[in-house]
Amino acid sequence: MTNTIIWTILILTVLGLLLALVLFWVARKFKVEEDPRIDEVEKVMPGANCGGCGFAGCRAFADAAVKAPNLDNNYCPVGGNDVMQKVAAILGYTIEQKAPRVAVVRCNGSCANRPRTNIYGGSRSCKVKAGLYSGDTACSYGCLGCGDCVSACQFGAISMNPETGLPEVDQAKCTACGACAKACPKGIIEIRNQGPRGMRLVVTCVNKDKGPVAKKACAAACIGCGLCAKTCTHGAITVTDNVAYIDYNKCKLCRECEAVCPTGAIHGFNFPKPLDKEAVKNRIAERNKKAKEAAAAAAAAAQAPKEAPKAAVEAEKKEVKNA
Repeated sequence: MTNTIIWTILILTVLGLLLALVLFWVARKFKVEEDPRIDEVEKVMPGANCGGCGFAGCRAFADAAVKAPNLDNNYCPVGGNDVMQKVAAILGYTIEQKAPRVAVVRCNGSCANRPRTNIYGGSRSCKVKAGLYSGDTACSYGCLGCGDCVSACQFGAISMNPETGLPEVDQAKCTACGACAKACPKGIIEIRNQGPRGMRLVVTCVNKDKGPVAKKACAAACIGCGLCAKTCTHGAITVTDNVAYIDYNKCKLCRECEAVCPTGAIHGFNFPKPLDKEAVKNRIAERNKKAKEAAAAAAAAAQAPKEAPKAAVEAEKKEVKNA
């Protein structure tokens, strides 16, 4: 009995040693060498692991950055230009400075602008609510008001306004990670450039219904009239599917679109002075007047050369007649 136990222990010990040697050999044979720069890059990352860069976390971003030939397609929105400069220094790359970005809520359907048509008593989740029906109001495109975006934000940059029932973004805290935009089932949150000194113009509506239907659902809806696009002299505004959109790369912040919008769907943020609509409208009218006068003068000038030969022929006929 004793011999059996001893032999069993010896066999198990030898077997364990053999398996350990096999595992050691396999580990050495198939060992994957990791670039030490990955650890260096990860150390300078903010550690939010928010996924705003498009990767699962800071470690995954660091790994992709090290393997990439350049940093053109790799950017950490939380760390911004400061962090990217450090990453570039570690990897020996150069980067271009990017404009700071911020989350923008493209809905102005407050309780006053968008009256409720029913009462929802289910789970306080925008995702659940959107899966059940279109919402508490006649607008099926607007904010559902349950605050999924607030829960998704790791930086406390979004809060629900109890008076309007809409989320509000604190620009100072927002890192533009995009978590709120991903959490919104209606797609009303957009990540866009902050603009010079934080000033920007945004169409706060995504309603694609035709004008009368959209206006009936929300007093501040974009009705797709195109007046803003016609007024803009910089080609910054387009109207697609009955809703206007402002390209922040082309916008010159003249605020003319905001002044002429009949429903107030266009909002200016962080401008130092309130908008003087009458002054802006007068400026537009004066410009249009000058444009018409210039067009009339150009037409007259184009017509003059045609009439000149005709007048010369008539004069010659008179001279021949008199002779």
